[in-house]
Amino acid sequence: MLTNAAVRTARSRDRAYKISDGGGMYLHVLPSGSKHYRLKFYLAGRECVMTIGGSHEISLVDARARRDAARALVNAGQDPREAAVCGMAQVRNFEDAARAWHAHARSGWTEVHAGEVMSSLQRDVFPVIGAMPLAAITAPVVLAALRSIEGRGSIKTARRVRQRVGFIFDFAEAEGWTEGNPAEKTLRALAPAPAAGRQPAIVDAAELRELLAAAERAVSPATVKLASQFLALTAVRLAAVRGARWIEIEGLDGDAPVWRVPAARMKLAVAKKNDSTHDHLVPLSAAAIAVLHQARAIAGDAGLIFSGETSDAPIGEGAIGRLYMRAGFAGRHVPHGWRASFSTILNEAMPGERGAIDRALGHVGAGEEEKEEGINRGVEGAYNRAQHLPRRRRLFDEWASILMP
Repeated sequence: MLTNAAVRTARSRDRAYKISDGGGMYLHVLPSGSKHYRLKFYLAGRECVMTIGGSHEISLVDARARRDAARALVNAGQDPREAAVCGMAQVRNFEDAARAWHAHARSGWTEVHAGEVMSSLQRDVFPVIGAMPLAAITAPVVLAALRSIEGRGSIKTARRVRQRVGFIFDFAEAEGWTEGNPAEKTLRALAPAPAAGRQPAIVDAAELRELLAAAERAVSPATVKLASQFLALTAVRLAAVRGARWIEIEGLDGDAPVWRVPAARMKLAVAKKNDSTHDHLVPLSAAAIAVLHQARAIAGDAGLIFSGETSDAPIGEGAIGRLYMRAGFAGRHVPHGWRASFSTILNEAMPGERGAIDRALGHVGAGEEEKEEGINRGVEGAYNRAQHLPRRRRLFDEWASILMP
């Protein structure tokens, strides 16, 4: 049986040689000094050999786990050298483990969230530790990667990434690919999470027009600028715009175009997310339609409307926020602030439409006037499926005329 010491001290010879471990696995030592774990097995009566991984890449514990996974495939009549489903046989480093975790977990996520998770790993984690063997990654290594994120002022992002790295190590440990979770030890070494508070939002129409003009002049991808304009004109949550798909746009070239935001992507109770009666309809103003036509001219009208680095990934979660910073509005307005701008300015301009404004924002709570009139919002919301689209359309047309007169 192999030991860690035996692997470490195995010296090269004039000829390649093997040190057996058991179960068909052995350490293959080349004259160059290179050492690899290999597995000999029989499939359909034929002797086969596969390389499990280099001793400099994976630990002995990992190699044995991959051996066991490969033998399970052999017992099932599959060739572990070709079976893509053999996660253990394919996991050589952190990026391999991360992609295996992502593939395992994504069935419970929305497409947008799955894209966001992978984008954050590709941007902030893989370049730093992606190629490292799991066993070589320590808490200080993880902390260094997280502090580089903090260094650009993204405190919340660093904490989200730490959580995802922790999930990956938990998954890898459960699969037997590694031991321990170095991300667990880094939480208290990170910068404190910023205190929750109101999101910065401009509620003066003239200043909002200045923001949109400055954002148009700033250096940023055209898709991000269009997403910013669409976000402003529709006053939805940022996640809804990032995940917007062409299939959700109804009657684009008709008289009454709407954007049907699926309930699954709305901020709703889990039970409501699978019920299409809770889809949120956003009447589209002429200005919003113009934005969509520009987006279609850039990337076509299939899949995501505002795609990021690849056609199947949305723009980055912080892309619009960074656009506003470059435009000179840091600390004054954030992407989520458009909802406060919409509500505040339209309630002042159209005080009799308070309930319609709330519904246009996708709020399910009642306005004060409804409480005074004795409306039971819980019951009313369960049975009243009216969307009041003509009233909402007037609101969004008025909003567009305020932002883009």
